[in-house]
Amino acid sequence: MHQSPRKIIHIDMDAFYAAVEQRDNPAYRNKPVVVGGKPDSRGVVATCSYEARLFGVHSAMPSARAARLCPQAIFIKPRFDVYREASENIRAIFSRYCDCIEPLSLDEAYLDVSDSSYFKGSATLLAKHIKREIYRQTGLIASAGISYNKFLAKLASDLDKPDGLRVITPEQALAVMAKLPIGKFHGVGPATEKRMRDLGIQNGWDLKQVSLPMLQQYFGKSARHYYDIARGIDHRPVNAHRDRKSIGVETTFAEDIDDAQIILFHLQTLLSQALNKLAEKRLLAYTLTIKVKYRDFVQVTRGRTLPQAIADTNDNVPLLIDLLRNTAVGEKKVRLLGVNLSTLQPCRYVDECRQLDLFSSLL
Repeated sequence: MHQSPRKIIHIDMDAFYAAVEQRDNPAYRNKPVVVGGKPDSRGVVATCSYEARLFGVHSAMPSARAARLCPQAIFIKPRFDVYREASENIRAIFSRYCDCIEPLSLDEAYLDVSDSSYFKGSATLLAKHIKREIYRQTGLIASAGISYNKFLAKLASDLDKPDGLRVITPEQALAVMAKLPIGKFHGVGPATEKRMRDLGIQNGWDLKQVSLPMLQQYFGKSARHYYDIARGIDHRPVNAHRDRKSIGVETTFAEDIDDAQIILFHLQTLLSQALNKLAEKRLLAYTLTIKVKYRDFVQVTRGRTLPQAIADTNDNVPLLIDLLRNTAVGEKKVRLLGVNLSTLQPCRYVDECRQLDLFSSLL
């Protein structure tokens, strides 16, 4: 029996933190706004307005570099309580039209509307309506992508930003994927992109020409994912009941690094970003684990569980140094670093979840 394609909507708020700041302070409107660390610190950009993006500023960039690229930028300390409130209002709108919602962060979510009867079952009209409702109730602008799987829905929401609405039908999928630059594929980071380009893979069409065994030879366990998405295949369900067991962030370097001080700085930045996510979810963590992948693709993890909650980047620098001692950092070049927080518990009291100025804690 032929199964109807799923209908997945991916909603992504445009420049969310910066948009909230511009909404709440008219003086910031139409100005380059950077939410994150101070420009004279070793903090990073959490997000920035589209006006700042015109100067080349982007999230996770060091704040000092953002200030050099855009000297007139307005730097603002994050206000996570306000962002969370806006996010909760947006999720309340989702829940009016859909039961199967998978939030990815404060500013994006998947909605499975395959069985929805709203707008005679039109996912596109429903997405358009949800975008209007978000703007009417919060004053914020969202982009929406609609397709038959999560990968394509997320891709579609990114195609016409800001204020985008894009549908990728099963008939259009292969043509869209064929033209897509390889760096735009979800799950392809800078190092993988460089590797693929070295193999002559520039876009989705090139990727589709490569056999699964060859992809496995170069990309190991990720090969099946790359093989499938080049064909528009993604069977992952929209998971409305994810029980989060850990929160992690990682970065793959375009060029391998071996300087221990630079590696420590990157780990501090990653820990700040992980603590940031933890605060968004109103969780506490007691276990800190670092991941180091060397140039030869050998990977090690080193972790420790602490008697008290992990709450601040600076306080845990000695622990990061200690964990690094048990690795080959300094002897072998490193291609990837990661930080994972686990042994999670919900915050019981508001002051337990105090919002740390994580982006400027790297002084």
